[in-house]
Amino acid sequence: MLEYFSSLNPVLLALLAGLFTWGCTAVGAALVFFFKDLNQKWTNVMLGFAAGVMIAASFWSLLSPAIERSEGMGIFSFVPALVGFTLGGVFLRLVDRLIPHLHLGFPEKEKEGPKTKLHKSILLVLSITIHNIPEGAAVGVAFGAVLVGDTETFVTAAVLALGIGIQNFPEGAAVSIPLRGEGLSRAKSFWYGQLSAIVEPIFAVIGALLVVFVTPILPYALAFAAGAMIFVVIEELIPESQVEGSTDLATAATMAGFAVMMVLDVALG
Repeated sequence: MLEYFSSLNPVLLALLAGLFTWGCTAVGAALVFFFKDLNQKWTNVMLGFAAGVMIAASFWSLLSPAIERSEGMGIFSFVPALVGFTLGGVFLRLVDRLIPHLHLGFPEKEKEGPKTKLHKSILLVLSITIHNIPEGAAVGVAFGAVLVGDTETFVTAAVLALGIGIQNFPEGAAVSIPLRGEGLSRAKSFWYGQLSAIVEPIFAVIGALLVVFVTPILPYALAFAAGAMIFVVIEELIPESQVEGSTDLATAATMAGFAVMMVLDVALG
């Protein structure tokens, strides 16, 4: 079974994986049909868990493979990882400046990006959408690597997609339920909640195509995705998870998310 899937076109695999992670977000967003509000404590826990998963995935699924694929450069094997990681952070910083958004749990006066008259609910969705761009790119790059890898490379990519999917489930709820609290209908809250992750299959395909057609950039692309994800964790997830107390719980959830992703990657990958 693994050999069959690993033999499929990497771009197709990336698309399927991106659709999976998007679907996990949609399932989480569907919780808005059962709950009208979400306790801030649990929102913090879910965001903290997501942060832990992304930190672990950034190292084991992206940075470590980037360094391994650069071993032929000798003492300079760190260069692709360093360059890619830095560019990933710079890219997200630019996106952060160009797209108006508002972090979950923060007052409207603290919205970021260009001045806009967009409704608060749209700004919240845009914030999560920015967050999901590097996740989609990471999945795409990981599956693009299957072209020059083996069954083990496929498993690593599949574990990454699984980890991102796991953290997308609570994240979907963390978006849609607060939107319901802002006064939107359940249907609209669900729609916007799942829509925040539509960029994942799109950027998964883009990431895979880049690696497939320009194979030498693979180590840089892996590190780029890692840098973008770490930027999101530090700039968005961790601050959002520390809103209105519950810092100990949020921190514990971050540790738990890291541990879960580490176990998945090391045991299965």
